[in-house]
Amino acid sequence: MPPTRRILAGFSARIALAALLSLGACLALAAGALAKSPQVEIVTQAEPPTEGIPANTHYFSTIQAAVNATKKGRGDWVLIEPGTYHEEVKVTREHAELHIRGMNRNTVILDGQHEPAENGSNGILVEKANDVWIENMTARNFDRATPDGENGNEFWWTGGDESGKDGAHGWWGNYLTAYDTGLNGGYGIFTNNEKEGSWEHVYASGFNDSGLYIGACWECRALVNDATIENNAVGYSGSNSGGRLVIENSVFRKNSAGIVPNGENPGDPPPPSNGMCDAKKPHKPYHVFTSTNIARCTIYKKNLVTENNNLEAPANPSTEVAPWGVGVELPGVMADEIRENTITKNVNNGVLGFEYPNPYPPQASTIYFQLSGNKIVKNTFEENGTNGNEYNSDITLQGGIFPAGPKNKYKSVNNCVSENSFTNITWPHNIETTWGCQNETTPPPASGPGALGYVEILSFESATTRKPVGQPAPGPQETMPEPCKGVPSTACKE
Repeated sequence: MPPTRRILAGFSARIALAALLSLGACLALAAGALAKSPQVEIVTQAEPPTEGIPANTHYFSTIQAAVNATKKGRGDWVLIEPGTYHEEVKVTREHAELHIRGMNRNTVILDGQHEPAENGSNGILVEKANDVWIENMTARNFDRATPDGENGNEFWWTGGDESGKDGAHGWWGNYLTAYDTGLNGGYGIFTNNEKEGSWEHVYASGFNDSGLYIGACWECRALVNDATIENNAVGYSGSNSGGRLVIENSVFRKNSAGIVPNGENPGDPPPPSNGMCDAKKPHKPYHVFTSTNIARCTIYKKNLVTENNNLEAPANPSTEVAPWGVGVELPGVMADEIRENTITKNVNNGVLGFEYPNPYPPQASTIYFQLSGNKIVKNTFEENGTNGNEYNSDITLQGGIFPAGPKNKYKSVNNCVSENSFTNITWPHNIETTWGCQNETTPPPASGPGALGYVEILSFESATTRKPVGQPAPGPQETMPEPCKGVPSTACKE
């Protein structure tokens, strides 16, 4: 071959090779982009379509199979069409950053049928997986095997139960209904050992522990908004939770007790419950507050807390001894703010705060949680404390009896109460004088040993006069207005 032709042939071969390499690179990029595109897994009880299925969209007959098809990092979706699904669902780290959404809150139903496994059952369990959304569905009747057994939760995000550390972040729930009509439902909507999340437009009823629970997060970064929580042993419970945590614009009614954050030992470590801003992981369960002027970030505001007198609600050995007939209960809580709530028709107390030795009666392992640094301001109290005991009131605070920490250094001090509207007495009396927030410091509540005995009376009454029965199923709840919004598939049909 002449030199010129050899040169041209070589040049053409190089051009062809470059074109092939370029095409290969484009195909690889396209494949990579496709691999990272969100997949949409649709769960249906009908026959799936055989044609016209958009790219990245697949059909399954069970929710668990659809979850198993998703991968971490893509932002995949599981869409659930109306139907009743008899299955437990588990989401693990391999499926993080997942959206699970029902197409109708009232007709997409996970049903446990009151048939727990040996260790109890859960509706949807999200275990150590970051950023998982669960939206627009109902879970019901997933039970514990016994009243104080394990599990029995309808929606549960956990970063590692009893681990003492945050094992995940990003729990998001919207338009959820959780209920149980038996006696062994544990928690309705539950997160522990996680930080950063929210629940909005949620409902929970019929649980022997609590309807809502946020626990074991010393800096929770959490929001609850527009919740309706009724007919539970406890409406909201939060053991050893604090930092940035806001519960607002919600209704807590007809529970045995309404809103109950608490210090806890030994469960859900690390203690205590501390609502001050920028809370650090505690290295001890006590804190010194030197002033009423505390930056508080755990706030309960603009809620309706009413008629929390229900001794027919289910209970377990822990909740059946909690004081009943109380709107907001503060056992060993520090630096929380109770603001602008309407607190009505709770037959024992609108607000009841007390020092909390746990376990009690005291033993070697007991932590003496103090009641300190809390602020109760601008609430409306009406028709509370009608049960006939002298300590029935709009507000009763007990403190100053138990030693707390080494050399009794930690005191139940610097709680303050201001600008509330009362229709009943308070303990201490005239609480907005000596214990008003205009004071730089306030002493322990001067309610004396009688107030401690009163807490014990309420605990005894709760345990001995309770007659638990299954609570009624709720009616339809508001469903998500645009369930296809944000879904990356034309197969989503509202």
